[in-house]
Amino acid sequence: MSKLSHKIPPPIVAALFGLIMWGLTFFEPSIELLPLNFTIRVSLVGILILGGLFFCLSGVISFRKAKTTVNPLRPETASALVTSGIYQVTRNPMYLGFALILTAWSFYLTSVVSLIGVFGYMLYIQMLQIVPEELALIKLFGEEFKAYQKKVRRWI
Repeated sequence: MSKLSHKIPPPIVAALFGLIMWGLTFFEPSIELLPLNFTIRVSLVGILILGGLFFCLSGVISFRKAKTTVNPLRPETASALVTSGIYQVTRNPMYLGFALILTAWSFYLTSVVSLIGVFGYMLYIQMLQIVPEELALIKLFGEEFKAYQKKVRRWI
């Protein structure tokens, strides 16, 4: 595992990628992501943000109901394997939520190149957060987690 595994909280990772996305807009020609009028663009941004918040909050609520840790930096402290609620749709609703919010940010910026940040975030989270978490969950919950992995996709 990398030295960065489980070192930076995912909301901070998302914020850093958001800053990178904004910075990238200074290095591209004026090409709009989609030639949408302001009202449609703002509506799309709002829908993506609401969807992102829905996934994030649903994940936290499911963890709270199961009385297990929400701390992504210490997956080995999980006391329950949560497979109900939003976890029947995606194994990583909070990370998916942040990806949707970053996608909204990209549409807000109207920047094609900023989409690199969304994919960068997803790759970073996949390799340095999700994979180590899954290894910890296999250690904790064994075959139960492996069966869950087969039923529910990692992202959506």
